[in-house]
Amino acid sequence: MKIAVLVKQTPDTETKANLGAQGLETTGLKFILNPYDEFAVEEAIQLRDKLKGEAVVVSLGPDRVVDAMRTALAMGCDTGIHIKVSEDELKKLDSFTVAKALASALKQKGPFDLILAGKQAIDDDALAVPQMVAEFLELPRVTVVTKLEMSADAKSAKLRRAVEGGAEEVIEVTLPVLVAAHKGINTPRYASLPGIMKAKQKKVELIELAALGLSSNDAKVTYEKFELPPEKAPGKIFKGSPQELAEQIVQHLRNEAKVI
Repeated sequence: MKIAVLVKQTPDTETKANLGAQGLETTGLKFILNPYDEFAVEEAIQLRDKLKGEAVVVSLGPDRVVDAMRTALAMGCDTGIHIKVSEDELKKLDSFTVAKALASALKQKGPFDLILAGKQAIDDDALAVPQMVAEFLELPRVTVVTKLEMSADAKSAKLRRAVEGGAEEVIEVTLPVLVAAHKGINTPRYASLPGIMKAKQKKVELIELAALGLSSNDAKVTYEKFELPPEKAPGKIFKGSPQELAEQIVQHLRNEAKVI
């Protein structure tokens, strides 16, 4: 079985974000493998080991994105495909262009029996790329998946996905299929020291975005302005007896907040 894992490099949630004229300033920013993609990587490795196949990690980004790919390789993926763009060009791309580029690369290097991805990236929270990739490849897709059970002949799978209200859907689908993983599907492993050392030697194939017939001009969405939300006004502390507190709160809601 040939499995592709789509991953994204995202800013660490503990890193302080700074905005410039063109968006997020990347200088000095710490980047990590998108946490939801870790579930996809782990699932790919487990299936690869069980079914004796190959797990290929695929990502789009500037040179730094290879660090995130090496994390997936250190966890156990076999090889990588890096769709390279410049830092400036990346800021101009949208979910549509990224998905089309990923799909084009998968077509060139496939066919793949299974494509795995995280359900969303923690930076833009778009939840759009996996679905778009499936559409470009004309494949069925199942998102927010919390359990994947492969059939004995590895030609179909039973998937469980979370829906609102705590309910769960059970979907049976024939391969090939794209699956977007949610937390709970597994527990991602930590990369071992031997795995980290081996990852440095694993092949990462480079593909230029232009070689896929795409550029930032293909984006459907443009970004004009970025700004941080306004700082919240300091809270108010009221003191006094219960009656005095009630009067102060009512006066504040009426005269300052103007909600009553």
